[in-house]
Amino acid sequence: MTSIFRRLLDFVAPRACVVCHCRLAPETEVLCPSCQLRLPRTNFHLSPNDNVMARLFWGIIPVEKVAALCYYAPGSEVAQLVYDMKYHDRPDIGEALGRLMASEFMPSGFFDGIDCLVPLPLARRRERQRGYNQSRRLALGVSEVTGLPVNDDMVCRTAFAKSQTQLGRRERQENVENVFLLREGSDLRGRHVLLVDDVVTTGATVVACARELLKVGGVRISILAFGLTKA
Repeated sequence: MTSIFRRLLDFVAPRACVVCHCRLAPETEVLCPSCQLRLPRTNFHLSPNDNVMARLFWGIIPVEKVAALCYYAPGSEVAQLVYDMKYHDRPDIGEALGRLMASEFMPSGFFDGIDCLVPLPLARRRERQRGYNQSRRLALGVSEVTGLPVNDDMVCRTAFAKSQTQLGRRERQENVENVFLLREGSDLRGRHVLLVDDVVTTGATVVACARELLKVGGVRISILAFGLTKA
């Protein structure tokens, strides 16, 4: 029935691939098969303890598993996906990409031992402007495939720091210092948390959030992002 409904809906209002704008088949989401295959995958999930992204956090915060699905570069197809997800009122892109990440990473055991998903929070003002938190949408997609719960009430963002885009590593760290706050009554003791973000560049925002979560004793941190900015 779902397939019949989708075909009827696609006939009335055809959907297009976000990247190449070709018409999507009823069984596809957001990306056509060609564009999905072209995504520059990192394969970090095959060595989640030691990869380029994991090394961003070594000696700064204790991390267990770290992975991103794709490499991100300004002006790339991946950047277009992220931009549409964040600024063109397309939360469905986030959920579809979350499902894609989870489906590709599950066979490697990447999610084994994870207790919950914690999306990087947005400041209230930014979330009101956008209408949603793109990291939460990614986490919801991952949750659909893995069955892991999404806990987005454990930590909040108390301020909107200025955009990180044009900042260097040290400036990024200073920009997000003290912008996260652990909510009262957050019960994460002894749990293995997977932080979910859209794009990681220097890791400064993830570090700031993780440090707040680590104030709870016994918390273990892993990190998942859709994109890692390619150096």
